[in-house]
Amino acid sequence: MNSVRYYLAMILLVTVPPAIPFWLIVHTFIRFWRRLGPRWTFSLVGTLMGGAMIGLFLIRKPLLAMEFGTRYPLIVLGVSCLACAIMMLVRVKKCLSFRIQVGLPELAPDRTPGKLLTEGVYARIRHPRYVGFLLALIGYALIANYLATYIVFALCLPGFYLVVILEERELRERFGQEYEEYCRRVPRFVPRLRGCL
Repeated sequence: MNSVRYYLAMILLVTVPPAIPFWLIVHTFIRFWRRLGPRWTFSLVGTLMGGAMIGLFLIRKPLLAMEFGTRYPLIVLGVSCLACAIMMLVRVKKCLSFRIQVGLPELAPDRTPGKLLTEGVYARIRHPRYVGFLLALIGYALIANYLATYIVFALCLPGFYLVVILEERELRERFGQEYEEYCRRVPRFVPRLRGCL
């Protein structure tokens, strides 16, 4: 179990922190990336992300030096969080095509026009994908039980929030009043449970 926890912590440490700056860079400078196009955007920002992953992998040992051992109550709680995350993300996947998931409507709105998603899980929560990711992250952190995984989760909270703010700004530009009305009806992070079951 210790080696499973270690590899889980290492994967979390190496993959998650570079992903947040990736989307922050894309959303912050969306007009610039639109001029370059999706290929150049993913190539340039993806290369930076890959370099960050390699860097984190190379310094993984000191970053993963503090661990708190196998704690079965935390594992049960972590698995419960993962189950909730999977349920949420399965519902998201029903609404989002692959092109939407990788951000093509933001990067190339003329070639990938989209409509505002307001059905399915999006009728109850505006950002189910981010909520699902955060549930998965805390689930993995609880199972791994390393200090670094908790720090990654804590850093992801403001990171995801900033991505959401930037993404909402871009959605307001694309959909205008329709998005404003949607925001008034549907909460950002805490889903409406009425009619969910």
